[in-house]
Amino acid sequence: MLVTNKAPDFTATAVLEDGQIVEDFNLYKNFGDKGTVLFFYPLDFTFVCPSEIIAFSHRIEEFKSRGINVIGVSVDSQFSHFAWRETQVDKGGIGRIKFPLVADLNKQISKDFDVLLGGSVALRGSFLIDADGTVRHAVINDLPLGRNIDEMLRMVDAMLFTNEYGEVCPAGWNKGDEGMKASTNGVAEYLAKHSEEL
Repeated sequence: MLVTNKAPDFTATAVLEDGQIVEDFNLYKNFGDKGTVLFFYPLDFTFVCPSEIIAFSHRIEEFKSRGINVIGVSVDSQFSHFAWRETQVDKGGIGRIKFPLVADLNKQISKDFDVLLGGSVALRGSFLIDADGTVRHAVINDLPLGRNIDEMLRMVDAMLFTNEYGEVCPAGWNKGDEGMKASTNGVAEYLAKHSEEL
């Protein structure tokens, strides 16, 4: 289990958002000011994956405005990543997405994050990593189950809220909602006001 522990660091080849291929892309050196979302997907040129990657790219400014970088990883090569980015969406590509794609050809990164399936491809693992490297949220989907980008943004907001105010986020919490003090009295007060909404 990675949640509450430091994310395994890595240095690997990646295709950057400007299309440049670099061989020394390091996870910790590419955090945003407040952390990063690291997500794994099975393979380039497949079916569910482009919908997720394009959805992340469409929402990238929402992540960046919160100080969070987004990084994608699969077991494909940097050349496959580059070709997929250079292929138009209506031709089966993802277009020029706005975040890096890491090449995990030897599958070590997928192993380290415990998302490697049968020694072949990565499951749809999503990890929210705080600025100090602590994994604060993780979810892993089976291959046919696409992830929800809105939910990841909600978790980013929850992490940032707890970091800033020291309060906890109850069920269904969204940005702008009241938090809860982590005490018996705090819980009682919150539930007295909000139990009908839960």
